[in-house]
Amino acid sequence: MASSSSKHPSSKHLQTLLQHVGTADFDPATGSAPVALPSMRTSTVRFRDLSALEDAQRRKGMGERAVTYGRMGMDTHIALEDAFKQLEGGEQAFLAPSGLSAITLTFMTFLSAGDHALVSDNVYGPVRLLDTEVLRRMGIEITYFAPNREEIDSLVRPNTKLLYVESPGSLLFEMLDLPALARQAQRHKLVLAVDNTWGSGYIYQPLKLGAQVSVVAGTKYVGGHSDLMLGAVVASDAEIGLRLNKTQYAMGYSISADDAWLALRGVRTLPVRMAQHARHAMQVCSWLQARAEVARIYHPAWPSDAGHALWQRDCTGSNGMLAVALKFSPAQARRFVEALQLFGIGFSWGGYESLVQLVDAGTLKSHRYWDQDNTALVRLHIGLEAPEDIIADLAQALDAALG
Repeated sequence: MASSSSKHPSSKHLQTLLQHVGTADFDPATGSAPVALPSMRTSTVRFRDLSALEDAQRRKGMGERAVTYGRMGMDTHIALEDAFKQLEGGEQAFLAPSGLSAITLTFMTFLSAGDHALVSDNVYGPVRLLDTEVLRRMGIEITYFAPNREEIDSLVRPNTKLLYVESPGSLLFEMLDLPALARQAQRHKLVLAVDNTWGSGYIYQPLKLGAQVSVVAGTKYVGGHSDLMLGAVVASDAEIGLRLNKTQYAMGYSISADDAWLALRGVRTLPVRMAQHARHAMQVCSWLQARAEVARIYHPAWPSDAGHALWQRDCTGSNGMLAVALKFSPAQARRFVEALQLFGIGFSWGGYESLVQLVDAGTLKSHRYWDQDNTALVRLHIGLEAPEDIIADLAQALDAALG
């Protein structure tokens, strides 16, 4: 059952496009089609004759999306790739088993032994593990820098090939000036890749701001239900896409058709879920602002956030992610986290549930944006529970920490 991924409605609204991308074609015999494209699972792809196989191999060699083996997936995967292209405004999309594997695909595509990359110091923590455990062993060197405080001109070397950033950041949600970074990258002929998991394409589109690669952990808001692992890398143009295509195929990346189906289902409700998360987060920020225990709120949609002006300029919405610097000792911070009843303790986010993470003080030392040394940082994902219940839970946990 083929996907009608090329047949989009004539709408300029992404919310509308996401309801129609990757749907099934009508059966020519019956004139009917299911509303939801089924999960198409296969390991082997059969061909009518050798000419058909040879044509698919030729097109694949040219960078086209041509299937010769089940590892790359068929209709369900193609539909999800098309959804990511719509979200990010990109030319081609490549799926990966997790967000971290999508990051790995990006580094492996654009870096070789002896190369150098510039990486923003606010990136997702496991990027540093990829650096120390894999890239260094391959003779690739990384320099971490604070994008809003350092110009890259003095950091670029003759062997620098990649500028990799995350905006907003993973812990403090600092907004970066992507158009400015894109101009710098272009001047030095660097590939600019952006981790866009926070925006997931729907509220933030780095490719339209000058990036060439957008990386998304679909595990988070795209999936939306905390029940799948998924990554995607979206290319701005065919040349970048061809490089990613070759590396993805060589590395043997594959995702389950069922996970692709779940993510495609999540795409349909992404607009309403993300808007609701954002409304709840703003209500929580308003309440937190009045609490004496709160030293600072990190949430780009919050007016007092340092990146609020950039958020207003570059984003079309927000989500449920925020961090709070609390005037707590380490022991009080632990009591606060463990007293929460509606918040699960965990590292992920983007699902329907509220989550909390007590950020390790040592981790913050690598973020030059951090200037609240006498506080404890707690990252919150504000879920879809009633905001009044979320606030009541935070209130009793703050009281418990002080008691």
